[in-house]
Amino acid sequence: MENKKKYKIGYTCGVFDLFHVGHLNLLENCKKQCETLIVGVCTDEYVIKIKNKTPIFSQEERCRIIEALDVVDSAKIVDIEEVNDKQLAQKIFKFDVLFSGDDWKGTERYVETEKQFAKIDVSIEYLPYTQGISTTLIKNSLNKTQD
Repeated sequence: MENKKKYKIGYTCGVFDLFHVGHLNLLENCKKQCETLIVGVCTDEYVIKIKNKTPIFSQEERCRIIEALDVVDSAKIVDIEEVNDKQLAQKIFKFDVLFSGDDWKGTERYVETEKQFAKIDVSIEYLPYTQGISTTLIKNSLNKTQD
C-alpha cells in the first residue's frame, strides 16, 4: 500500500526545453509529494518575450515530452498570463500546492503569492535545482563544440 501523499494536486510550470536530468529530478520531487501532478509548459511566446530565448523544441513538442513521463499526470501549455499570475493558474488547475524553484523563495513576488495562497489553503513548496545542469549550460556546451 502506497504512503498517503502530503498533497492532492500539485502544479509546477517551466519551459522544459532540451529536457535533462535536472528537469526529471524536479518532476520526480514534485510527484513524491502529491497524488496528481499537473505541469504547465510555457508557450513559445513566453520563452521568446519573457526569457529572451528561442526554444529549440516547439511548445507542442515540449508538452508531449513532459506528458509522456510516468511522474506527470497531465501537461498543459500555459501562456504568459497563466505563468505570471499564480492565482489565475490556481483557479484553472485547482491545485493545493505550487512547486517552485528555491531561487524564488523570499522574493517580493512569492512572499505576496504565499499570503494570497494562505487565504485559500494552498501551499508553496520550494525545491532545489540540480547543480551543474541547465538548458543554458547545454546550449553553451553545444555552441563551443561547433566553434
